[in-house]
Amino acid sequence: MNKAEFAQILAEKLNVSKREAEDMLNAFVEIVTMKLKQGEEVVLTGFGAFMSKQRAARMGVNPQNPTQKIQINAVKVPKFKAGKALKDALKA
Repeated sequence: MNKAEFAQILAEKLNVSKREAEDMLNAFVEIVTMKLKQGEEVVLTGFGAFMSKQRAARMGVNPQNPTQKIQINAVKVPKFKAGKALKDALKA
């Protein structure tokens, strides 16, 4: 399912226009992104938690020249941890 399909289902479920559903979805993505950039965690009880994690700097290998070592800088990456209700729903 892509973003447009998700917006269509959301519009039908909430009985709003597809444009309004797209706006809601875009607002959700913007809010989660903003909070993760600020170092906060976004918890949706029963669904899961979005968080950012710092990945340490490390040595890697240049894929174009495997004998050459390159330094990979530290970076923040997004992480999602599924909630209990979501896990249980997938088991059924």
